[in-house]
Amino acid sequence: MDIEELRLGVYRGFAATGRAPDPADLAKGLRATPEEVARGLRELADRRHVVLDGAGRVVMAHPFSAVPLGFSVMGAATLWWGGCAWDSFALPHLLRGEFDEPEVVVATRCLGCGTAHAWAVGRDAPPPGDQVAHFLVPVAHMWDDVVHTCGNQRIFCGEACVGHWLERTGHERGYVMDLPTLWRFARHWYDGRLDRGYVRREPDAAAGYFREVGLEGSFWGL
Repeated sequence: MDIEELRLGVYRGFAATGRAPDPADLAKGLRATPEEVARGLRELADRRHVVLDGAGRVVMAHPFSAVPLGFSVMGAATLWWGGCAWDSFALPHLLRGEFDEPEVVVATRCLGCGTAHAWAVGRDAPPPGDQVAHFLVPVAHMWDDVVHTCGNQRIFCGEACVGHWLERTGHERGYVMDLPTLWRFARHWYDGRLDRGYVRREPDAAAGYFREVGLEGSFWGL
């Protein structure tokens, strides 16, 4: 079985339907056995292309999520769970060609006060708004527990709501960015992920990207 075809099957399935592809469907499409697909998914997880649960099911294939983590992303005909603020803002940039979604509606709720928020997020410019995104887990530890990390990359009404949430939860402050920075951050991070031959960035390339979009400090390993 071609492991790259399996990766593409997972990602393109998410792109087309908003849901993780069923392993049986992947096996049928790849003319593989369920055991081969299960081994392939574990290999993709080891390479950090997908995140699996304890039963071996795909939970995340960034920027797609099979579980709700605080965001919904609505396209013209498809609804996705947004894995986090970063991933939700990335979807219109990734979804091109046969999956073309030049603008999506990203919806969430502020963890500080419960206020609902929604933005039309497109490719040309950041959406307007004074809200801020708070990332809790530093980049060096984001893969320690990916679901926890993504579930704590959220958007708040502003700094005051971030402070209320931190006080209530006992968490230490992470990294706060405005919506334009979040949009720039998401814009090209996943470039090529729906194409054959995609290669994840090495740490030096990732650090260069972080600097390019305006991130700074030890939180990002800079």
